Amino acid sequence: MSVLLSACDVFKDEESKMTGAKPAPLDFLPALSGDYFRFDSEQVGRPYHIYIRLPEDYADSSQKQYPIIYLLDGDSLFPILAANHMFLHYDDDIPEAIVVGIAYGGFDPETNWRDFDFSTYAADWKRSGGAEAFHNFLEHELLPEVESRYRADTERRVLFGQSRGGFMALYSAFNHPDLFWARIASNPSFLPDGKQFFEEPKLGKRGDLMVIVASSSEDRYTDNRTRSFEWQSHWSTRDDAPWTTHLVNIEGGTHAANSTDSYRAALRLLFKAEIDGAKEVPGNLTAAH
Repeated sequence: MSVLLSACDVFKDEESKMTGAKPAPLDFLPALSGDYFRFDSEQVGRPYHIYIRLPEDYADSSQKQYPIIYLLDGDSLFPILAANHMFLHYDDDIPEAIVVGIAYGGFDPETNWRDFDFSTYAADWKRSGGAEAFHNFLEHELLPEVESRYRADTERRVLFGQSRGGFMALYSAFNHPDLFWARIASNPSFLPDGKQFFEEPKLGKRGDLMVIVASSSEDRYTDNRTRSFEWQSHWSTRDDAPWTTHLVNIEGGTHAANSTDSYRAALRLLFKAEIDGAKEVPGNLTAAH
């Protein structure tokens, strides 16, 4: 897809009038080709900027549905992971997917409320406690909007979060297990109140749910790594969790720079059956791309 919808164009026109800058449409970045729209959340009371990367073959079929991956911290992670998904499809036979970046529109704390959105309440934090409202935004506002616009396979819906976003992915898994098929928590923070992730989760109805925690050996926040290993050890011995768990070790990885490695390793686990199947197909064009 090379044409952005009018909402994207209107936003860019308004922005260019304010800044005097000439718009630089994403049409000219084919690895990120897709769509954009602004979403004003009633649940949260703030706007988000939603970026969509559509599969290369999206326009070739009006019926095909795709796995859909929601990226928290879309301001930084969408340009990296959405573009990288193309190469994971080429080289690893990971299925094409719709990739959604949920962005704030900046890193300034007045704009970027990730500390609030991705946390439960903590008395000693300046801003905290927005996790449930943010999850309501996902469940009742954003997901229905996105999945009414694009051909998503809602049975294979994935949430990816890095650091505090990883906290949010775990929060979602414990409190709303059936909303996503899988959660990927990359170097997750266990602050505030990480002990809640060692307590009883709510029951799920599906039998195929997964939680994947990726931990980098050189994460500068050493407590993240310690707690990730403790978490996996705790849940790997339990048979009453609503999801299966996996711990991925990113050897030599750091806290944030290796998010692509976390993403790749987790998707290789999630889509192992399809990857193995693709390798068995004679003359597989994807593998030979």
